[in-house]
Amino acid sequence: MLADEEHTKVRGKKRYIATTVGSGCILGAAVTKTASEADLTNAYRVFKEESQKVQPLYSPKTVNTDGWLGTQNSWKLLFPTIVIIQCFLHAFIKIRDRAVKKVQDVFKEISEKVWDSYKATNKRSFSPCIRRLREWAETNVPECIMKEHLMDLCSKTRLWKKYYDFQKAHRTSNALDRLMKFMSRHIYNHQYFHGSTAAATLNMRACDLIYNFAPSCQSTIKKYNGMKCPAERVNGFMYHENWLQNLFISASLGGYRNYHSKTR
Repeated sequence: MLADEEHTKVRGKKRYIATTVGSGCILGAAVTKTASEADLTNAYRVFKEESQKVQPLYSPKTVNTDGWLGTQNSWKLLFPTIVIIQCFLHAFIKIRDRAVKKVQDVFKEISEKVWDSYKATNKRSFSPCIRRLREWAETNVPECIMKEHLMDLCSKTRLWKKYYDFQKAHRTSNALDRLMKFMSRHIYNHQYFHGSTAAATLNMRACDLIYNFAPSCQSTIKKYNGMKCPAERVNGFMYHENWLQNLFISASLGGYRNYHSKTR
C-alpha cells in the first residue's frame, strides 16, 4: 500500500485528503481538517473499515509513506503489524530542493551517488554504498543545507533497508504520485471545494471511483492485454462490458459480503 495527503482547500481553508493507493487503484480518500495524528487516524480508518467489510481480518503488510510522523503513526495505530516503508524519493527531493546555484556542480555528483546506492540489490551491498556516500560527502560537499539533508539520508540506513525484507513493497511513492496528479487536476478544474468537509469527501470518492472503473487510454489497455480499467486489472475480471454497469454491479452491496450465505 501507499498513503499520503493531498493538500486542498474547503471554503478557502486548508484541508488534507488522506489517500490510500494500492495495485494502481485509489482505495481510500477522506478529507480531514488538519494533518494531526488524530485527524489522519480517523481519515484512514475509513479505508480500514471498508476493506474489512470485504475481508474481516485484512491487514496490509507494508505501507509506503513520506516522512510525516502523523501519517506513519496513524497507520501503526490502525494496523499494528504493518511495516512502514519510508519513501526514498522524498529524501532525495529534500536534497534536490536545497541545491542552490553555487552547489549545482556537486549536486550532480551527489545525485549519481545517491541513486547508485538505491540500485543496490540487497542489504549486504546497500549498507556499504551508503557508508561510502557518507564518507565522500563529509570531505567533498561544502557545508550547506543540502549537505545536512544528504547526511540525514545517510543516517537512515536502517529505514531504507526495511524494503529488502518485502520485495513487493513500494520503495518510492511514484505509484501514488501519479494518481494524485489525477486528483489534483480534478480539484483544480472544480476550483477547489465550496461546501462542507463531508461534501468534499463525497466529491473525491466519486472522482476516485470513476478513475478506478473508467476505461484507460488505448495504449494502456494494450499494455495490459485488453484489460480496460484499474479495477479490472486488480480483480482479473469485470462483470459487464459497459464500464458504468461494471461499476454499478461491483458496488451493488456497498462493500459488504454475506459470508454465511451458501454458494448456489
